Amino acid sequence: MTAPAAAPARHRAVLGQLSDMDLRLLQVFKSVVECGGMSAAELELNIGTSTVSRHMKDLETRLGLTLCRRGRAGFALTAEGQRVYDETLRLLASVHSFRASIDDIHSRMGGQLALAVFDKTASNPAARIGQAIAAFAATAPDVQLQLHVGSINAIERGVIDGSYQVGIIPAHRSSQSLAYTDLFAETMLLYGGAGHPLCAAAPPPADWQALRNYPFAGLGYHSPNMALSHQARLRRAATGFDQESIATLILSGRFLGFLPDHYAEAFERQGRMQAVNPALFRYECQFVSLMRRSPAPTRAAQAFAQCLQEAHRAVSPPEIQAASPPAGQAG
Repeated sequence: MTAPAAAPARHRAVLGQLSDMDLRLLQVFKSVVECGGMSAAELELNIGTSTVSRHMKDLETRLGLTLCRRGRAGFALTAEGQRVYDETLRLLASVHSFRASIDDIHSRMGGQLALAVFDKTASNPAARIGQAIAAFAATAPDVQLQLHVGSINAIERGVIDGSYQVGIIPAHRSSQSLAYTDLFAETMLLYGGAGHPLCAAAPPPADWQALRNYPFAGLGYHSPNMALSHQARLRRAATGFDQESIATLILSGRFLGFLPDHYAEAFERQGRMQAVNPALFRYECQFVSLMRRSPAPTRAAQAFAQCLQEAHRAVSPPEIQAASPPAGQAG
């Protein structure tokens, strides 16, 4: 009787110790993923598509895994590729942290500094982030600054895991892993798009309860926006994940939503949206900088945080109001 054929052995990864070439291949892989394909990564990496493809094949061989599918349907990560990408982000963040620590030992500021900022802060004159960047560039000309824009949760996670060294977000909760410093504030007003019934209402709605009859567009993660909408029991009928998406939903004329007044100003001038009873439907949002407590921030991160504080030191911080409806009106 013939014995059944043995199942083929699963191909094992041949990756041993990490070399500089492995780190280079992982950098290429990261760029390909974030650019959405090999052709798109060509400009980012400043190498030809054929070289990018060869690097990807070399990495797959080194790992013994298929990282992505490429074909007429486009570029897509495999399940294994997604896990390798997540681990790559953690590894490269650790490498950057190590290099920064060595720079600290040599008492010089070099390498990269990754800064992450919540979106739509550039139009806020109180933010003064540009002034802080200018001062930092003069103080640490050898540091390459990387500026990212992200959601509150993504920035918090990135600072905790080392992907970002400094974050700037609206204050909404605290973590024992992070150190916070107050920076600036912005005013959030309730807006409706052109044609929304509340924009032409006379008189305008006089309490928060009146808003519950209308669809509301709110942020889909823990934030002052979400806290307020829950307290006021607004009917969230659409969800956005950044200020741009909330603005787009408001511009449809179907939804109410909160936006920073400095960002919405251009839409108001064009007659595309209007603040609804701004004396009542508003809240102040305080922004903070955050850095990881442990390991200790690099000298470059501390220097940038100092530049932020100095940029705001001459500006009297506005009185911070609670992100909640007035007493008795939340219902």
